[in-house]
Amino acid sequence: MSQSWRSLKILGLLFRSTMPTLRSPTGIPYLPDGTAPDGDPPPTSRHTLWWRAATFLALFALLQTLYGAARGTWAERLVIDQMTVKTAAWLIGVIDPGIGVQPVGPRLRAPGGGINVLNGCEGTEVVFLMVCAMLVVPMTWRWRLWGIVAGGLLVFSLNQVRVLALFYAFRTDKALFDILHGIVTPLLLIIAAAAFFIVWLDRYGSAQAINRAV
Repeated sequence: MSQSWRSLKILGLLFRSTMPTLRSPTGIPYLPDGTAPDGDPPPTSRHTLWWRAATFLALFALLQTLYGAARGTWAERLVIDQMTVKTAAWLIGVIDPGIGVQPVGPRLRAPGGGINVLNGCEGTEVVFLMVCAMLVVPMTWRWRLWGIVAGGLLVFSLNQVRVLALFYAFRTDKALFDILHGIVTPLLLIIAAAAFFIVWLDRYGSAQAINRAV
């Protein structure tokens, strides 16, 4: 699944989250109960949405470029070898201790077959999308930072489940592995991250900032 496809999916959700509110014929925004508040409507800007979208894409491209430049370095080994592979090996050892899995660099090695966790399979792209989305939406910095932390932990946890699913699928059904690896698990990871982002924005988004944006 290409990076641009992932970006457009999250970007589409970002567009929806910052769409203008419903307004009365006089231009006053409706409240959730259908009434309209007193006073003048907040100022609007047609450029705000496009500025947020451009900032989102620029930040995502920057993070991807920086991580791509770290290939073969300690940073990549920390993310893939240590955080992803060793954690997955430990989880497999807890779930199925008789399988004899060993973490060897970026590889989960075990009798009967193992998998390589390559760059792009560790969930960093989805984490970057989450970070960029949190940075450009209207939200106080307290909840923005907490959202990045909570969202990052969610993506990491779900990606570990993904690695385990791919490990067992590779050992039992190569056709299933191809489907899970190429389509199903990347899509589910993006959907989960997008759902978390929408819920977080709905709960902790700055109403005052949103009104100024729309």
